[in-house]
Amino acid sequence: MGQPLRCRVHPADKPLRLCYRSGMTSDPNCLFCRIIRGEIPSKKIYEDEHVFAFDDINAQAPTHVLVIPKRHFPGLKEAERSDAEIIGRCHLAAAMIARQRKIENGYRTVVNVGPGAGQSVFHLHVHLLGGRQLSWPPG
Repeated sequence: MGQPLRCRVHPADKPLRLCYRSGMTSDPNCLFCRIIRGEIPSKKIYEDEHVFAFDDINAQAPTHVLVIPKRHFPGLKEAERSDAEIIGRCHLAAAMIARQRKIENGYRTVVNVGPGAGQSVFHLHVHLLGGRQLSWPPG
């Protein structure tokens, strides 16, 4: 596998940690990694070997589920070609949950990228929003 890469995506004021690309599958300080590990309670909606989904505690719609990859990486802007499959799996899990909740006639999946877009947890996650009329444009 070669030399481990040092993480280039963590803010400079935090110590460097090995990136997920070098074998890091979980960040000990990441809120979502801690939820996956069961250290923080959540209302689990779905889980498989790749993704974990749970209700957002600050719901913005009757259905507001967060779908996250089990492998930690900070967000979409840090994603590479090899991450396409897991990003797709997150969206497919969201579509399955939408069907189960009978909202497939109108829902939205959202990935916030960076603090300026409202990303506050730096572990890639897909918001599934539905169950009410969604206006356009969002934001």
